[in-house]
This record gives sequence, C-alpha cells and structure tokens, in this order.
Amino acid sequence: MQLVYLNGEFKPIAEANINVLDRGFTFGDGVYEVIPVFNRVVFRIDEHLKRLKNSLNAIFMEMPFNKDEWQEIFQQLVASVDANEQSIYLQITRGISEREHDISLANSPTIFAMSRPIKNADFSKGIKAITHNDIRWDYCHIKAITLLPSVLLRHLAKQHGAKEAILIKDGNVTEGAASNVFIIKDNVVYTTPETNDVLPGVTRSVILGLLKDNKFNVVEKTISEQELFDADEVWVSSSTWEIVPVTQLNDNKIADGQVGRLWQQVYDIYQQFKQCYCYS
Repeated sequence: MQLVYLNGEFKPIAEANINVLDRGFTFGDGVYEVIPVFNRVVFRIDEHLKRLKNSLNAIFMEMPFNKDEWQEIFQQLVASVDANEQSIYLQITRGISEREHDISLANSPTIFAMSRPIKNADFSKGIKAITHNDIRWDYCHIKAITLLPSVLLRHLAKQHGAKEAILIKDGNVTEGAASNVFIIKDNVVYTTPETNDVLPGVTRSVILGLLKDNKFNVVEKTISEQELFDADEVWVSSSTWEIVPVTQLNDNKIADGQVGRLWQQVYDIYQQFKQCYCYS
C-alpha cells in the first residue's frame, strides 16, 4: 500500500488530513523539496537536504530532522511505491496558528512527504517553449510553496502549445517556470549563475559537473534574451524532467529546429551516470 508521511505517522493518503488553519494553506507559509529516486536509491540526498535547510533558514525555520532520520522516512515511502523511478515530494509549513501574519504564533511545523512514480515523458524530439516576463518574487532561491506565478506561467505555455516558459528579467534569462536553462553557442555550454533570481537546481549542478568531467567548455554567465534566440541549442533541466531539448521558442525554431548533437551526448552521459550512481 502506498503511504504518505504526516507529522510522525505513515498512513494512506486518503487518511492524511491537515488543519484548515495551517499556515501553508492560509499564507503559503512554507517550503518544499523534490527528490528523484532512481532504481529505488534516493538521488543526491545531501544536496537536496542542504537546499531544504537553506530554504528553511531563509524563512526563519529550522531543519526538523537529521539526515539519518530523513533517510528512514524516505526509505519507508519508497518501499511503499511499486516503481523503480520515483519522485519524493517533501513539504514543511510553519504549522497551525490563528490567521495573523506574526510567525511566532506557530510553534509546531507541519511535515508532509510522499513518493510517487515518475512518469517518463518522451522529450527526445524536443519541446516548444515560450518566453515571458519573470513575474515571480525576488527570492526565487527559496523553494517556497507559493508557486502561483509558476502555475500561471506553465498554463500560459500550455495555451501556446508549449511545455515550458523561459523567463526574462531586465532583458536577461533567469530560468524556466519550473526548470533551469542552458544554451549552447559554438560548442560552448552557457547557463545563468545562481542568484536570488534562480533556484539552485540539484540536477543543474549534476549536469555542470558531468559537463566539466567530460571536458565540455562550460561558462556560467548572464544570458541575454537575444543570446537565447540566437543559440545553437537550448536545454531545460529539472529533477523529474532531467535534461530536455527546446527546439522551438515562441514561433521561432532554435537553429534548424532539430534536437542538437550536444544534447544527445550529454543526455547519454547523464543516463550512464544515473546507472553508475545507483549501483555504486
């Protein structure tokens, strides 16, 4: 039976209930983390927990468990799901209080976690993306549960027959609505540096490491909107999408509109890395 974790208990999701005065519901006052599971091995747990701790600290909360305690929770959730590739969703809110903005009114966080199978969509032929002004807040490095802007941006993309929205702020690329962005020009891979405008993606970090280990030329720099449209290849990355080629941007093809040679090489390297990581 598939289980979820809620405040110290494992139970079927139909039996998991949260108070309507939880600040995650009334204020969006909380953070979350998404962690892939490959061949039933939790992927890069240290990096994900570090990002979770950074997000919690940024909203004046503390990490509730140590690594071993988290690992025990994750293992029970993964064991309850009949799939080798899964995605753990973890959410921590400030907890229950009367509906007042004062954060000191809540003294016990709500901790929720579940795992579910990853639905592996076939993006091997590339996807269409749109560009849009970055309408989110100025603390995008916090993995906050207040995701309404990203939800709206993904919906706008869908309305245009696209899968993702690549965001532009002050004439420069920040990231996707729910992904990090890479571009390739003249065999050099570029990606935007980590700032408050960009979530420090764990998959992004893995890709950067693999690129450097395999002697690709990699540069972290500000990418202008014009450079995005002039790129030879565009990729987006996330924990569940991994590395996806963008072949069309708005009504324009990226280069010849075909999946690029470097994407195929890096995709293959990433898949090999996953297997080695899981069985090492």
